[in-house]
Amino acid sequence: MSDVEVRDEVTAADVRDADAIIDAATRADGQSAVSEQGRLLLHGGPRPGVKHLLLRQHGELVAYGQLDGTDPVEAPSAELVVDPAHRARRHGRAVGEALLAESGHRLRIWAHGGSPAARHLAQALGLTLFRELRQLRRPLGGLRLTEPRLPEGTTVRTFVPGEDDAAWLSVNAAAFAHHPEQGALTQRDLDARKAQAWFDPAGFFLAFDAEGRLVGFHWTKVHTADKLGEIYVLGVAPEAQGTGLGKALTTIGLRYLATSRSLPTAMLYVDADNTAAVRLYEGLGFRTFETDLMYRTET
Repeated sequence: MSDVEVRDEVTAADVRDADAIIDAATRADGQSAVSEQGRLLLHGGPRPGVKHLLLRQHGELVAYGQLDGTDPVEAPSAELVVDPAHRARRHGRAVGEALLAESGHRLRIWAHGGSPAARHLAQALGLTLFRELRQLRRPLGGLRLTEPRLPEGTTVRTFVPGEDDAAWLSVNAAAFAHHPEQGALTQRDLDARKAQAWFDPAGFFLAFDAEGRLVGFHWTKVHTADKLGEIYVLGVAPEAQGTGLGKALTTIGLRYLATSRSLPTAMLYVDADNTAAVRLYEGLGFRTFETDLMYRTET
């Protein structure tokens, strides 16, 4: 078996090869082993704290891993994928062990979909389960929602790229201070998302209080090929939590996806231990569709 190559920067050919095995694995598994953020980091050029791990055999890429050490507090997070044509040959374990070594054995790693093979690999690497992320879905056909009730003095408009960036990043960081991935987004991360074909400010709703301060937002995303509308990010500033703003913004976004975009199904991701959010979404008719698991080294 070839050694795993660790790079701070990947070539265009590396990106093409990694994309090919990610896509092949997605077709085989029905679930992408690499998240949207992982794909953006793969395509986004060199970034301090991010490493790419490449395993080739006879010049062919058979496995790809990514280590994201940009969070200043949390352990580095990782994702890995093995080409379906080259599985059951310990390639996943080789990349996993290399990720452990590169992280100094301080690692968090995603198992998207929580497949038996991923669970087995996590166990073989000595990792323990500590986070469960659920994907919830609900049909939008015949959607009946009460009129959104905004807190007194609150107004809603859509996002203006460039004008609202800084305010959104600030409120996003405050709303997701407990969330290591979402709360740490930077201008570079926002710019990368704005550059994607799916980005549409018409589906990005901002709520302002009577003094004109941004206090909440609902960013929707349309997965055109899958005919899915996503509650991509829903956040409320700490000072506005408990006012009903989150439910009102959820309603506004769902109505947009159902009526303006005529989509049959809505989806979202939520941490299983976020009981308030789970209750809110289940009360709106969402049910668990699949589950992603995150494992980590013992701390």
